[in-house]
Amino acid sequence: MAKKDPNAKAPTGERGTVSAQPRLHQRAAEIQHYGTVSHMLPLDLEEPVRLEMTEQLNLLLADTMTLRDLYKKSHWQVAGPTFYQLHLLFDKHYGEQSEIVDTIAERIQLLGGVSIAMSADVAETTRIERPPKGREEVPVQISRLLDAHQIIISHCRELARRADELGDDGTNDLAVSDVLRANELQVWFLSEHLVDEPLVHAEDSRLRNAS
Repeated sequence: MAKKDPNAKAPTGERGTVSAQPRLHQRAAEIQHYGTVSHMLPLDLEEPVRLEMTEQLNLLLADTMTLRDLYKKSHWQVAGPTFYQLHLLFDKHYGEQSEIVDTIAERIQLLGGVSIAMSADVAETTRIERPPKGREEVPVQISRLLDAHQIIISHCRELARRADELGDDGTNDLAVSDVLRANELQVWFLSEHLVDEPLVHAEDSRLRNAS
């Protein structure tokens, strides 16, 4: 006697038996394509506005995800006399960028779009330079992070202005309050580590400038 397929549906009108068998290896067509927005959302924002905003937010999301991962790479690979301080700082900034990632992705979904998610897609989209796999010196690590922040900050300002023009107050607020201000603060913390000051003894600035 042939065995019954545990995944097969019972015929119409026939009560099926309960099975603990998981339905494995399922595939189906996408329920929404990337680059589109849902239609019947009562957001008082026209579809062209939501299409433009979700496209720009996905670009911001890809860059933010890349910056987040760059912080984790730096956290793991940092070396030198400032290891302890930077190890902690990089991880703190990583956590803050992770929260920003969620905020941006949720805004995209709220607008009816589809947020970018997979690392391969992020790598194809981001404008941030890809670092080598190996370890780099602290000044290079910090410079890479600052360059990435600059890309995001510049985009945030443009996005905020454009969202304001289109009447998308929510995206304008996100760009300024959630992304821009957090990135500006992290830039401050990073940049102070590149100031060329002595670690263990003071130097007369007049003598230093004369040399």
